[in-house]
Amino acid sequence: PAQIMFCTLNTHKVDMDKLLGAQIGLEDFIFAHVKGQRKEVEVLKNDDVLGLTITDNGTGCAFIKRIKEGSLMDQIKTVCVGDHIESINGVNVSDCRHYKVAKMLKDLEKDQIFKLELIEPMKAFEMLEPRSQGGALPEAKISRGRETLRLRTKGPATVEEMPSEAEEKAIKKVDELLETYMGIRDIELAATMVEAGRDKKNPDEFAMALDESLGDFAFPDEFVFDVWGAIGDAKQGRL
Repeated sequence: PAQIMFCTLNTHKVDMDKLLGAQIGLEDFIFAHVKGQRKEVEVLKNDDVLGLTITDNGTGCAFIKRIKEGSLMDQIKTVCVGDHIESINGVNVSDCRHYKVAKMLKDLEKDQIFKLELIEPMKAFEMLEPRSQGGALPEAKISRGRETLRLRTKGPATVEEMPSEAEEKAIKKVDELLETYMGIRDIELAATMVEAGRDKKNPDEFAMALDESLGDFAFPDEFVFDVWGAIGDAKQGRL
């Protein structure tokens, strides 16, 4: 398990739109992407923004989910989507959550050279062909209800009802806000935040709930207010 960097659903490719997140359908296939070749790169930070979006697998393996087109890091072709960030300037961050790694990168001094040690996913499925129709699953469903297996960073996995359409839209919007404010993407975190706001009556109650369950993230007040607004917009059908 320590070798697994991330998992994708129903594809062997390093597709960040198919990452295994907080939910998995009862008929989904999971592909585990394990650690492959190590590489080092030195970068001159000549821009305030690197152009990286970081996420993690929930157990301390932070990896690159997106590289902004035209950004500083986009110009360095050895740095790729899916790469695990193992160390920054010799400081091992392989056990750090994604928000800590993103903050360390953001806090690097401008006009200074920094070194990244990366691990790319092993390219083990390049010759794998799609399954033929003959191997398709039967039409009968395991379950007729809208059920999903909910995976949590802490606590056991549970089978529960799928989020409502409004909650799904809110989760997607909150995930986008996480990238805007913190440079991270985390569907599980977004889902947890939407759940925290489900029965709250005002932003103050919502902020207190976040502090109790997710205090380590130290979310900015402006971000919390925007998340509350996104949850409210989804409930009112404005998303």
